Amino acid sequence: MGRLSVNLCGVGLDNPVIPASGTFGYGYEFAEYYDINCLGTFSFKGTTLHPRFGNPTPRIAECTAGMINAVGLQNPGVDKVIAEELPKLAQCFHKPVMANVSGFSVEEYAETCAKLDKEPQVGWLEVNVSCPNVHGGGMSFGVDPDAAASVVRAVKAVTTKPVIVKLSPNVTDIVSIAKACEAAGADGLSLINTLLGMRIDLKTRRPVIANTMGGFSGPAVFPVAVRMVYQVAHAVRIPVVGMGGVSTAEDVLELMLAGAAAVEVGTANLIDPFASKNIVDALPAVMDRYGIERLSDIIKGVK
Repeated sequence: MGRLSVNLCGVGLDNPVIPASGTFGYGYEFAEYYDINCLGTFSFKGTTLHPRFGNPTPRIAECTAGMINAVGLQNPGVDKVIAEELPKLAQCFHKPVMANVSGFSVEEYAETCAKLDKEPQVGWLEVNVSCPNVHGGGMSFGVDPDAAASVVRAVKAVTTKPVIVKLSPNVTDIVSIAKACEAAGADGLSLINTLLGMRIDLKTRRPVIANTMGGFSGPAVFPVAVRMVYQVAHAVRIPVVGMGGVSTAEDVLELMLAGAAAVEVGTANLIDPFASKNIVDALPAVMDRYGIERLSDIIKGVK
């Protein structure tokens, strides 16, 4: 194993850098710019049982040090992802990929995960119980420990691969949600998803995006991510994937010290398609600067 190598739920990664779902498409789009096999892995676009057109436009708004999105889980549905997207991905990415899954009922989560679990290239199932953009969707599961646990139990009953539950920061006590997911059988947790935000156009005096509110992401949310990753990682025994405003190699080290076993990069990919690659390339020099020999040695390094 190299000095950047980490282990995520029993699966080895060459490095901990993972482009986050919704910011990296199905991978092959970015393979036009560079060899995406330099990444640890990536989480592909959020997938639902049935096709979704998404929310009406406009659904993106710029903010100071971030952005708001209300895309609404636009995707072609799991069957088309398996039939069309994964074969194209297999031509350019030769590592296990993380499948991000959303649903509008426990049964939908389970059925979608069962289909993806059978795909050889899928290494992990990242179950999103936290998306704040879809009315009646993931939000209702992610804010309640019992509801989140019910999704985990249903998914674990029909899958064999590691299940990583993506948690919402839009809760009073994220630790209680995390512990409920762990008790229900989750193999790992990822956090944070976007915070709920809103912008108003001063000229029209109306919300900037058609959905009124959406997910706030970008560098402005990084301190919240560090805090929540620290709280959760020190409360559970399963691995934690940290994310939220990550844009530099230093951010990766900070989240790993807080307790993350791997780190997802989101909004930065939308600003610069080379963002994740640049972070991977910068890690060795930044590690040297801080006297870090192996990344696996610093996980949960802050007590």
